Amino acid sequence: MNPPSAPPHPPVPPSPPVPPTPPVPLAALLARDDLALRQLAGPSGPDVAIHWAHTSEMADPYPYLLGGELLLTAGVHIPDGAEQAYFDGYVARIVDAGGAALGFGVAPVHDTVPDALVAACEARGLPLLEVPPRTTFSGVARAVGRLVAQARLAELRRVTEAQRSLAAAASRPDPAPAVLRRLAQWVRGRAVLYGPDGTELAAAGRTPGEEASGALAGLARAVTERASASASDTVGAAHLTAYALGAGRGHVLGVAAPGREPGDHTIASVAAVLLTLLTGERHGAGAAARSSALVRLLLGARPQDVAPLLGEGPWLVAHALPDAPPADPTAASALGAALGTALLDLAPDVVRLLLPAGRDVAPQPGWTLGVSAPAGPEAWPAADAQAARALARARAIRAPLARHGADRAGLSALLPEAEAQAHARALLAPLAAVPALPETLRTWLSLHGSWDRTAVALSVHRNTVRQRIARCAALLDADLDDPDVRMELWFALRHM
Repeated sequence: MNPPSAPPHPPVPPSPPVPPTPPVPLAALLARDDLALRQLAGPSGPDVAIHWAHTSEMADPYPYLLGGELLLTAGVHIPDGAEQAYFDGYVARIVDAGGAALGFGVAPVHDTVPDALVAACEARGLPLLEVPPRTTFSGVARAVGRLVAQARLAELRRVTEAQRSLAAAASRPDPAPAVLRRLAQWVRGRAVLYGPDGTELAAAGRTPGEEASGALAGLARAVTERASASASDTVGAAHLTAYALGAGRGHVLGVAAPGREPGDHTIASVAAVLLTLLTGERHGAGAAARSSALVRLLLGARPQDVAPLLGEGPWLVAHALPDAPPADPTAASALGAALGTALLDLAPDVVRLLLPAGRDVAPQPGWTLGVSAPAGPEAWPAADAQAARALARARAIRAPLARHGADRAGLSALLPEAEAQAHARALLAPLAAVPALPETLRTWLSLHGSWDRTAVALSVHRNTVRQRIARCAALLDADLDDPDVRMELWFALRHM
């Protein structure tokens, strides 16, 4: 009988996500004498980083990895007589899931690290560490956690110091050049302020070279011509980014840095906000129109009568949640500048933004976004609810951005909206008395019945989700395991 090989696996998506924790150099973990870890295979150096540690003895760890982990195993899952194919498949699944490194504990299951595992890791470029018998997996995980905490603290300190430094520079007699000088120092590169026509108005820092300088100017022109919030590129060793200063076609901040350190984007975004205030018209037509719109709303005007003052519609509503809540006004303003809108509301638990539907909403580092379907002023409340649900889904699936899918035409478009709504109200009437029930059912169905992801999306315990779904099934007298029932309920929930 041939020894078992790795089981077949479903296809995997490209570019697995990386968790929102600061990277820790693998070399820093290897340098700890108390752990006595030894690298047996795979690349090494300062560019190899991990985000956290996870222990698993599953033969296929892919479904349980988020990316960036140091996966720890004692090899319990390895069958007797396993051939090279098993180890190749096992390592391939770790790499596909975005695992950063593999730690193999010797004793009591295996006296040594299997040579076939070393060969598989070397072939797939996965760092392999030997964990000696006296080192516990919990000790390794604790060490990684401490290194991550130290890196996070260092990043927060750097960003805080940079914010203070940039704010002080903005109060100088020559504010714009002073902000550029401080920004160039913090990113160890060059900061350039371009005018609306693409001309270089001011600059500070080291020139990255003729090719990189030309590419940075090209990025600035692209941001202006396409009315984008930002654009980035890499030329040689230089990382280039251009930030639009405010909505519409105006000034652009260009940044060229020798690398991409944690916090660089936040620091540059703060500088972009300050330069937006310094280069914009404090009481220009845009600000006057927004002020007029607010006054009219307060005096009783309808949103559809006020919206033309804010620009051409339709509009998008976006909900944003920072990776490290709560959001502060500076970070919220930086997000608004990156998305090209000054219309934002900083609530205690979320930042809400209103922006033209033609604006390209892209993922923003440090934020999780939910975006509504395009809507006119009369549908802004509904769009606000769509954005909230999209944000909940983005959190549940650990995606940086999720969009409401109402703009996709399907079979539901064949039924008149009034009839669809009447059917939905009748079908879901037993749940109407408890608003949490239809919302939980909607989220649970959208996440394919995942208890854990639904709990994350709703910020409740998974047992609460189970109780609510069981209550829904009882009130509706329906078998929620039946795909036909799920389909009909999903149709109804979309038309509530």
